[in-house]
Amino acid sequence: MRSIHKEVALMRHFGLALALAFVLALSPVPAAAQPSPDFLFSSPKGMIGFRSGWLFSSANSDLFDFVQQHLTVDRKDFNAPALGVDVEIAMAPRLSAIGGFDYARNSKDSEYRDFVDNQRLPITQTTRLTEWNIAGGVKFAITPRGREISRRAFIPATVTPYVGAGGGLLHYEFLQFGDFVDVDTATMDVFTDTFRSSGWTPSAHVFGGVDVRVHKRLYLSGEGRYLWSSGTPDSDFIDFAPIDLAGFKVTAGIHYMF
Repeated sequence: MRSIHKEVALMRHFGLALALAFVLALSPVPAAAQPSPDFLFSSPKGMIGFRSGWLFSSANSDLFDFVQQHLTVDRKDFNAPALGVDVEIAMAPRLSAIGGFDYARNSKDSEYRDFVDNQRLPITQTTRLTEWNIAGGVKFAITPRGREISRRAFIPATVTPYVGAGGGLLHYEFLQFGDFVDVDTATMDVFTDTFRSSGWTPSAHVFGGVDVRVHKRLYLSGEGRYLWSSGTPDSDFIDFAPIDLAGFKVTAGIHYMF
């Protein structure tokens, strides 16, 4: 039930992000900031660009629950800055194939909530989650990208909202290193170690946003994206269920039309 409520909340965030992007894109722009009306000599072949923003991790599996229960780590600590690169190839006036990669990484220093060492000092460690997602999909422009006024003249639209979906492969690494308590022994020994789980796993995503033309071929973009994925834990975490790697990402970027 908690997972369902979390999914609903994240999708609400997705809708709010899209609404905000549309409001900003459709707001009046001062005359001095209006993009050049210069036309292109042919319809655009695609776009290439860079995005950055923030990943709000779902972190809703039992491994994350275990870490939060025993260490001074909260669910929000798995949120992370995110980067992305996209290449888009036009297939039809409003439809494009899009591919690229996304990267996100967080690192949290922590200590045990209920234990200290024999000198009453904190027992400290670091938890780190890294994600690389290589994905492809389709992008659909809700309104026309522009209009052709002749065989050799194309005027791009100032604002183009879009939606899309896709899938890919995500590589993750869940890493913990530092000092830990051996709770399986009567002496509760403190030991230093590293625990790691990593690998490739399928991913799927939906997205929506808006491209705003600020120069002849230059666009500013705002996007919201939700990704679904999970990873099978390695032997260091063998008793845990699949690791929840889902999350909602909000990014802004700059793209060049070619």
